[in-house]
Amino acid sequence: MRALGDPAAAAAPHVSVILPVHNAEPWLDECLRSVLQQDFQGSMELSVFNDASQDRSAAVIERWKGRLEDAGIPVVIGGHDAPAPRGVGYSKNQAIAQSSGSYLCFLDSDDVMMPQRVRLQLEAAAQHPTSIIGCRVRREPPNSTERYTRWINQLTPDQLLTQVFTSHGPTVIMPTWFCSRAWFFHVGPFDEGGQGVPEDLLFFYDHLRKGGGVVRVDQSLLLYRYLPDAATHSVLETTIWTHRVRFLEERVLPRWAAFTIWNAGRQGRRLYRSLTAEARRKVGRQPRPPHPRPAAPSPWPPPPRLPSEAGVLCAPQVVAFCDVDENKIRKGFYCHEDSQVCGPRAPGRTASSHMGCPHHPSSDPGYVEQPLPRAFLLGEDHQAQQQWPHCWGSPNPEWPVSLPSLGALSACRSSMAGRPVGPAWTPAHKTSCSQERPKPRVPILHFRAARPPFVICVKLDLTGGAFEDNLRSLHLREGQDFLHFS
Repeated sequence: MRALGDPAAAAAPHVSVILPVHNAEPWLDECLRSVLQQDFQGSMELSVFNDASQDRSAAVIERWKGRLEDAGIPVVIGGHDAPAPRGVGYSKNQAIAQSSGSYLCFLDSDDVMMPQRVRLQLEAAAQHPTSIIGCRVRREPPNSTERYTRWINQLTPDQLLTQVFTSHGPTVIMPTWFCSRAWFFHVGPFDEGGQGVPEDLLFFYDHLRKGGGVVRVDQSLLLYRYLPDAATHSVLETTIWTHRVRFLEERVLPRWAAFTIWNAGRQGRRLYRSLTAEARRKVGRQPRPPHPRPAAPSPWPPPPRLPSEAGVLCAPQVVAFCDVDENKIRKGFYCHEDSQVCGPRAPGRTASSHMGCPHHPSSDPGYVEQPLPRAFLLGEDHQAQQQWPHCWGSPNPEWPVSLPSLGALSACRSSMAGRPVGPAWTPAHKTSCSQERPKPRVPILHFRAARPPFVICVKLDLTGGAFEDNLRSLHLREGQDFLHFS
């Protein structure tokens, strides 16, 4: 670290452009020309790290070095010629280590900066010293990744923080990043795991964990090129999914006593299965809000109460999805296949998991099969609840749920509907069968019957505005009442 007042420190550039390079010969001329054409009047350097390029990238860099330095932009070049590249994270870390600017402007070798980029992002970074500064982009080719490009450019300032869990990744894309050197080293460095590691996403999450902000300059300052064989495509979707789920569980779910997954289809079910057991227990539990809602009429009716999870005929917890698909709602529930069945058998299943147990009610000579009555399912028959306490348990006042009809309630209590009922199971049975748990049967409700907060697993900008209209009709607050995950 150079001391303040040192002549060398005074001569240090204010901004370092960080440029990792690997086999970038086709685009380097245009990329380096955009560095030369910056209208920033302060001191600036270019730090290039060549990660084992096998093409003529090194020659292109050397040719531009003289032109850039003649224009007053020092060029620092590093690299290696090992048989294989070390990866984007390693290359960026090396380019940063050999640079000396107070601010870092990241650039990919296949992209092109607009002339005002460094100047405008530096102004924003000076005002937000603990933020990553991004910008809008122009995609090339223009019709590639249209939905993604709209998302990048149209997020509101609040959504730059609330939509960090989506499959799109960081809400300001890596090639537009600009930040102070001090803040980078407070958060970083980049993960150097190499191919298959989403180093930008991991850094972005660490940045948010440390209280960093996200700011976007609302001008198009980068030509963002789409290349099918770009390094970013080497990262498996399952890898990104795992990081997103864990970040959601870390940052959001501890603040919510319960939540509903919006989408009973493949993505919603996948999220449910990916959650830890503790997080799954929160899906659909609906505590009363700690403060009354604003004066605007609530779209949700006062919810009936459902029982606790104490009884062996009850599912281990109340869980819920919501949807608009009538077929999914008519089905009534999603059955989580990873669990064992314990207790009276579900419709259409064998009873092998418990019928051999001497403590099961069917072993009692006086056992008689009878369906649970309708009033019992609705929670209206208090005498029945006392008669079958092993089914109902004690009402838990902290778990109200909005269920609009007998159909929805039957879905929620489908593990009880039409099943044989006998004397309460003994403690001995509960002990002997303690290794088996009821298979969670997750009710599926219409979105207007469910209650927030929601984790939304519906892709945006794909339904001609129908989903977005449904969401707006509930008058919810993003970040508090719902978050987007897909």
